[in-house]
Amino acid sequence: MGAQILIVTAFLALTSSLAFASDPSPLQDFCVAVDDPKLFVNGKFCKDPKLATAEDFSFKGLDIAGNTSNKVGSNVTQVNVAQIAGLNTLGVSLARIDYAPYGLNPPHTHPRATEILTVLEGTLYVGFVTSNPENRLFTKVLNKGDVFVFPEGLIHFQFNTGHTNAVAIAGFGSQNPGVITIANAVFGSKPPISDDVLAKAFQVDKKVVDYLQAQFWVNN
Repeated sequence: MGAQILIVTAFLALTSSLAFASDPSPLQDFCVAVDDPKLFVNGKFCKDPKLATAEDFSFKGLDIAGNTSNKVGSNVTQVNVAQIAGLNTLGVSLARIDYAPYGLNPPHTHPRATEILTVLEGTLYVGFVTSNPENRLFTKVLNKGDVFVFPEGLIHFQFNTGHTNAVAIAGFGSQNPGVITIANAVFGSKPPISDDVLAKAFQVDKKVVDYLQAQFWVNN
């Protein structure tokens, strides 16, 4: 009987932790982030609430277009806990994405957040790929005012199909959603992944891997 209770307790603990596997709910009105160079925590330390100001909850400049003069033709302006300290523990953030004509926000993932994207200007071809073994591709062409959701952790992208600039705003279900750009991580890691590993994984010649690893990968 004791063993059965232990198994049930462990199962409930596991399922409850999975159910809340995202930013934890705050235990007070707010927790304005403050850095402590001597310690590391899962998130940020809190400033004394009595010392918080309106500036801790605001950000200026999201109306300014990002510089898209790079190889992929896009730029992401992040507004997360690093820019707004008051977002700490609140579980939300956002970003502005600017796209040059035919600009691309390359295939990437957000390991800690679902993303909801709204197109403000232009036309975007967007999509995401489900996990193994199906690897099913979901795509859609979005116009001004259209909205699309990218589930947490899945590889996704946005491509400007138009002759003019495009702009989108993305909301995230985390104060720090993180980003892993696939090409950067695979071919631009430091130190580099062995070309034996990548040649076998991608079923290509090592020279192809060496060429890709020699490229300058844009961190968007």
